[in-house]
Amino acid sequence: MIGIRLRWYPLLVMSAALLVAGCTGMDERAPRMAPPGGEESARTNVLETGADALQTRAPLEPMNVYLVGFHPMKNAPSHQMEAHHFCTQKNEDFAQCALFDGNTAQANLNGIEYIISERLFEQLPEEEKQYWHPHNGEILSGQLVAPGLPDKADHALMQSKMNSYGKTWHTWATSPDHSGQIQLPLGEPRLAWSFNRFGQAREELIEQRDRSMGIDTQERRRGRQDLIPMANPQRGVDALRGQFPGPTDPIPGVAEKRGTATAP
Repeated sequence: MIGIRLRWYPLLVMSAALLVAGCTGMDERAPRMAPPGGEESARTNVLETGADALQTRAPLEPMNVYLVGFHPMKNAPSHQMEAHHFCTQKNEDFAQCALFDGNTAQANLNGIEYIISERLFEQLPEEEKQYWHPHNGEILSGQLVAPGLPDKADHALMQSKMNSYGKTWHTWATSPDHSGQIQLPLGEPRLAWSFNRFGQAREELIEQRDRSMGIDTQERRRGRQDLIPMANPQRGVDALRGQFPGPTDPIPGVAEKRGTATAP
């Protein structure tokens, strides 16, 4: 990743900037479903209170980077999900994220994502590269956002993720199910991918997120045009091309790295 990280932005400066700068949305996004089960008992509540007071949550505390975007499943691109990422930047080249279907206390944990720099991706074995999706399309389309940050901080964070790759597994299809099936994390995890052309992500998916969270995807896209010259061709941009029902159009700056192939 380019040497600009969220951590360079001191918390005190960021707090002050929130008062004077334009920000992306930070409204609540509640999950659209809840797993079956009875209400928590008084005994369970007491145990939770004791655990909260006495046990550690140290691995979770560094998860201070919050991103929201969208994922299609690589082997089933029509299956698309809104993904709320809560991430730890382990070093300049590696981040790890827990994925949820919302940003409230009731949100469901539904996957994980690892994010690596272009430099680390190029060191991977060829067989491994098929699992890592490119990020430039998500960034330059405006679909990936960092809710609540001032516009300049959001822009700097997106700049730091240019040319990076993600490996994402969704373990739970947490979308409303009207078939009467039990909503639990059933079956095998699914490898997720990224959207790399306009028209691949369902418009209603983006519109619902934007309306609920006060985000303007088009405004995000316009504000990132200066990042286009930084974009390198990436592996996997064309992995899902032709697998969507409607017409799709190129995202300026997003191109397949030629002479490579990415298996489904």
